[in-house]
Amino acid sequence: MAPASRRAWNGRTAFQLQLLAPALVLLLAFELYPIVVGVLYSLQRFTIYNPSHAFVGLRNFAAIVTDFHFYGVVIPNTIGFMAVSVGLELTLGLGLAHLLSRPALRGRVGVVARTVILLPLMIPAVITGLMFAWMFNDQFGAVNHLVQAAGGPYISWFTNRWRAFAVIILAEVWMNTPYFMILLYAALRALPPEPHEAGRIDGANAWQLFRHITVPLLFPVMVVTVIIRLFDAFRAFDIVWTITNGAPGGSTEVFSIYAYRLAFTDLQYDMGSAAAMAGAFVSLLVGVLFYRVFLRLSTYRVGPIPVKA
Repeated sequence: MAPASRRAWNGRTAFQLQLLAPALVLLLAFELYPIVVGVLYSLQRFTIYNPSHAFVGLRNFAAIVTDFHFYGVVIPNTIGFMAVSVGLELTLGLGLAHLLSRPALRGRVGVVARTVILLPLMIPAVITGLMFAWMFNDQFGAVNHLVQAAGGPYISWFTNRWRAFAVIILAEVWMNTPYFMILLYAALRALPPEPHEAGRIDGANAWQLFRHITVPLLFPVMVVTVIIRLFDAFRAFDIVWTITNGAPGGSTEVFSIYAYRLAFTDLQYDMGSAAAMAGAFVSLLVGVLFYRVFLRLSTYRVGPIPVKA
């Protein structure tokens, strides 16, 4: 490389690094530094009543892993919350996107329908949690009044683990289904019409077109949205905190509530940091497993439609 070209290259590189420097400083200050501090605290004995900072190795992690509440309640709750909520959101979002993409709903009616469906995305998660907590309140909630008006029994929603957990999942699905709907709707509108036209010429019905053409074409978008929502659901905090606060008796705690309680309620900073690091490892494991599943399913492509003669 000529000296002039080398100087121009070095000058351009220096300019690019200068543009990246503010973002890099913020990343180091607010992302990397807290992670390093959390790792150090997880390897020490550090509580509010005994801030000795004595090095204990992996004892905090051993205490977390052997805690029955962690592996018997928190991890199943978190994985169940992720699987059920994201699965329902994907199914409902895909159904709504497919419905709104029909020609009859592409005019003003479709604009109004899409606007109404997107409203939950505009409401903060804390407000959504408080709204569902009041709706399902045992004494003056609107849901119990409607159930009793229809002749049903009085239901104490938040005194049973599974009923309380169902309310949390319902709030999460209501809040995030529009996220799937708007992305899948945009993907549906961008699909090429030729495969569907060829399928209709071959005599395929609506279900066969959807199963063998629409879903394979939408698969990359579905995978991206599911991955993003899985990690988002793994770290869910505000919706659970505002609806149940982990009650009854900690039976609806998810991972983020568990780590928060250890660190900021029990004031065991070492155990809270260890729980956070363990959660990061579980999150990484889930991501790797899902990526491997995605690689196996990546062969799912548009193929011949089995149309009966």
